[in-house]
Amino acid sequence: MFVFEPWHWLVLGGILIISEMFLTTFATLWFGIAAIIVALLSWLWPLPQVFQITLWLILSIVMVVLWFKFIQPLSVDRTKSGLGGSVIIGEKGMITVEPITNRLGTVRFSVPIVGATEWQCRTRGETLEVGQRVVVVDIIGNELIVAPVADNAHVDPR
Repeated sequence: MFVFEPWHWLVLGGILIISEMFLTTFATLWFGIAAIIVALLSWLWPLPQVFQITLWLILSIVMVVLWFKFIQPLSVDRTKSGLGGSVIIGEKGMITVEPITNRLGTVRFSVPIVGATEWQCRTRGETLEVGQRVVVVDIIGNELIVAPVADNAHVDPR
């Protein structure tokens, strides 16, 4: 009958953690860490084989649940980077450089939108001032078409 020695768990853990470099899904990382913990505990105290396997399964499940519940939500990309341009339409920002007929203006958002906090913008004929709040109504290439927010709220740019 095969008996798991502590070094077996250590090798299994190492293989699972190294395989994570190729998978990049965090699918095997937690199983590898659990195997290394079982290896350390087996070195400290001789554990029956059934208990080693049960401990490995329980630790793996607990770590996967903790990953999905607490750690993974921290890695959500709130910049909307990589999404289509339609995610920008409706976003509100503040004019930092006035757009005029022959020159683009600049609009700044409080959080990055598709990876940037400042975007070049133009209007559909409206006159805008620095500090005025605007909403994105359309996109042409890398330029945003903005319109004044209905309440015409001005924000002190300082």
